[in-house]
Amino acid sequence: MFSEELKTFRRLGFRHVLLQVLNFASVIASGLMIWKGLGLITNSESPIVVVLSGSMEPAFYRGDLLFLTNPSNERYQTGDITVYKIPGQGIPIVHRVLETHDKAGSISDPVPYQRLLTKGDNNYVDDIELYQGLQWLERKHIVGKVRGFLPYVGYVTIAMNDFPQLKYALLGGLGLLALIQRE
Repeated sequence: MFSEELKTFRRLGFRHVLLQVLNFASVIASGLMIWKGLGLITNSESPIVVVLSGSMEPAFYRGDLLFLTNPSNERYQTGDITVYKIPGQGIPIVHRVLETHDKAGSISDPVPYQRLLTKGDNNYVDDIELYQGLQWLERKHIVGKVRGFLPYVGYVTIAMNDFPQLKYALLGGLGLLALIQRE
C-alpha cells in the first residue's frame, strides 16, 4: 500500500527530508506562537476550550468550541458562563456563575477580590463538591469567561480522546504527508 511512497521517500535524499522536517517544525512552531499570542491578548491560559460533558445543556452541548477572555479589570456577574480549573484537576469545567461575593480589600492588601459559586445548567446542585475542599472559587481559579462558541466543532477533539488510535493515525498521516510532499 505504501511501497510506492517509501520508494519515493528513499529517492528524495537527506537534504530534502531535512527540509521537509524543518518545514513541519515551522508549522508547529507557528501554531504554538498563535496559541500563546491569543493567550496574551485574551489574558487566558486557554483562550479556546471544548465542552466535554452535558452539564451545560441546553446552553452548550458536548463538542461545542468556546472562545474565552479573562479581562483582569472586569468583575464576574451572576449568570456569566465561566471556565474554571481547580488545582489538582487536569480538566477545566464550564459552568454558570450562581452567586458572587465581593470582599473589600484590607489595609495590608487594598485590592478587592471576588468569590464565585458556580453550577452547571443541567445539574441539580451547585459545584461546591467539585471545588475539592474550597468554599468558593477565586479569581486565580478562573480560566476565562465565555464570549462566543461554535457548535460541535470540537467534537474532533473528543473523538481523538475517546479513540487514541485515531489521534496517532492522524498525526502519523500528517507527518508522512509532510515528509513526502514535493514542494
